Amino acid sequence: MINLKKNAAFAGPEGPVVLVIMDGVGIGKNPESDFVKQANTPNLDWLHANALYTELRAHGVSVGLPDDGDMGNSEVGHNAIGCGRIFEQGAALVGKAIASGAMYADGSVWHELIANVNGKSSTLHFIGLLSDGNVHSNINHLESMLRKAKAQGVKTARIHALIDGRDVPPTSALEYIERFDAFLEEINADGTVDYCVASGGGRMNITMDRYDANWDMVKRGWATHVKAEGRTFASMKEAVETFRAEIPGILDQDLPAFVIERDGVPVGPIVDGDSVIFFNFRGDRALEITKAFEADDLKEFDRGPKPDVLYAGMMQYDGDLGVPARYLVTPPAIDRTMSEYLSNSGVKQLAISETQKYGHVTYFFNGNNSGKFPTETWQEIPSDVCPFEDAPRMKADEISDAVVQAIDSGEYQFIRLNFPNGDMVGHTGVVGAVKLAVEAVDESVGRIMAAVKKANGIMVCSADHGNADDMCELDKKTGALVLDGQNRCKPKTAHSLNPVPGIVYDPSGVANAHLAGVPEAGIANLAATCITLLGFEPPEDYAASLVEVG
Repeated sequence: MINLKKNAAFAGPEGPVVLVIMDGVGIGKNPESDFVKQANTPNLDWLHANALYTELRAHGVSVGLPDDGDMGNSEVGHNAIGCGRIFEQGAALVGKAIASGAMYADGSVWHELIANVNGKSSTLHFIGLLSDGNVHSNINHLESMLRKAKAQGVKTARIHALIDGRDVPPTSALEYIERFDAFLEEINADGTVDYCVASGGGRMNITMDRYDANWDMVKRGWATHVKAEGRTFASMKEAVETFRAEIPGILDQDLPAFVIERDGVPVGPIVDGDSVIFFNFRGDRALEITKAFEADDLKEFDRGPKPDVLYAGMMQYDGDLGVPARYLVTPPAIDRTMSEYLSNSGVKQLAISETQKYGHVTYFFNGNNSGKFPTETWQEIPSDVCPFEDAPRMKADEISDAVVQAIDSGEYQFIRLNFPNGDMVGHTGVVGAVKLAVEAVDESVGRIMAAVKKANGIMVCSADHGNADDMCELDKKTGALVLDGQNRCKPKTAHSLNPVPGIVYDPSGVANAHLAGVPEAGIANLAATCITLLGFEPPEDYAASLVEVG
């Protein structure tokens, strides 16, 4: 057990240190696209002008992703915030494992999956997000695995394609479909293999639920991928074009499920003896479909007979639970998180959000660990099951109610929370709702400020990545809005590459804090900042505190 050293110059505030994570609330480059800036945010505006304020990097190499062209996401963002250091993350790890050949080595899980289908003349299935968003998956990884499968003698492969539209432009599906169709035509050209798409649907309609929010999504995915039940089409392209014609304005993420057939028969149900790879590397939206494949007793829905298959995830999605049993690439081993250090030092902690981001302030914040540390309390506010644009306040009021109560109680020295609004509503592309979502967060921040002031505490306010700050497509060279044929801006639903705010609000002035001038600061610096404000010295290998105190 390693305890934090007390800071001789500053013993910490009388009240708690409260870390507010405004999910998806970044700092935009173009006011016309920045719906954080367009929203009415008097509290955030006041903090910008009066509190300690800086900008933090929340994407690319600053959060462990391969390249600065890679947008940040909530998983890696909360990993970085919670552990105070930068670990190579999913996309980078998988890319290296493929490039080096380590993923395909003898004795690997890959080798076991291939041997299974070759020995039984069965089918190799791939389920996952068909895009290059690099947040949950990458189409390059899928294509590499299919090439390797062919080289190793796999005759039949089926792809169950989840359509993106969140981590990539909201109606870009046909670009990826045309690319993948060309790939399949090439790999099938010599007639030695039969590789094709078997099923699919929008990622927010089927399969990719998280945090037990809506198991009906998983039920629909199971029926589509495993049972091959649903509306049938001759191709993925035909399915998407048909749905778009029938439901004008539908976004890719919401597309209904579809099944591909030949001669009136579905091409790819998942049956006994097959091997199945869920090729998303990010864990939160992989755990439920994984449970459906692995659990002997599934209570969440009636899946019918569970096929006897070899199932593997791209990565291990929950190290504490050991899920899945088989995985292709080992995830980063994140140890010595802020929560662990604070627990060892006797600091009582509260982690709270609504269902949509509850796992982020708990599991991901604690280094992909689903177990509590001894001094932690976790509180989940159940999310509504409805389109986020229909209820853009989400559970901001309930979260702030609980946080204010926790501050007033004096029970906790450190409180961390997540307001999901800027991200979850930002992904819808409905800009009017996005403004309301950001305004709900601002109101809640104001309530927390008042409670912190009353308790003589300190608030640290930031974000895990941007989203609501970049709601329109921008020209990469000029930064101007990209307009469609009707002179309207093209909506953008993906995360942004923008910085996020780094705010320290100390109304009593007890910390006598000032910005330390950390160069190239990122959200990983928030852990040392919170530890410093609590009156401790951060671990030497943590990214430096944004502030100096005393």
